[in-house]
Amino acid sequence: MRLTRAGEYAIRCVLYLAMHQDRTLIGRKEVAEAMDIPAQFLGKVAQQLAKAGVISIRQGSQGGYELARRAQDITLLAVIEAIDGEIFLNDCIQRPGSCDRQAICSVHNVWDTARRQLRDTLGSTTLAELAALEKCACRGQTCEGPRASNG
Repeated sequence: MRLTRAGEYAIRCVLYLAMHQDRTLIGRKEVAEAMDIPAQFLGKVAQQLAKAGVISIRQGSQGGYELARRAQDITLLAVIEAIDGEIFLNDCIQRPGSCDRQAICSVHNVWDTARRQLRDTLGSTTLAELAALEKCACRGQTCEGPRASNG
């Protein structure tokens, strides 16, 4: 599994909105410039995020983007899967029965365990947590996040 460019841009977009959740609407141009996302690409990514219920889009001269829910209720997993679909590490996990060796394969359970651990980590990491860490980084501070590790 490799995060697509669209997935990366989606994370940046939603992270920026989470960092500025106190504001009602944030324009596409502002998000694009602040997070180094091509504006046209951002528009396409935002449509997918809106369709998945992650953000809301308001059209018009006073329009813009906002989170559809509170940042603490949106996970990194939800953002990634809104753009890239469900995360799978191997075809045999995605399509049971696609591998003739599944019943005897010593690696099958490793793929399944790794997938579950990745989904658990992404699914328990909220945009509120990431926004707090990003704000520290923007101020030049080192912050210990809830998932910071030394290993």
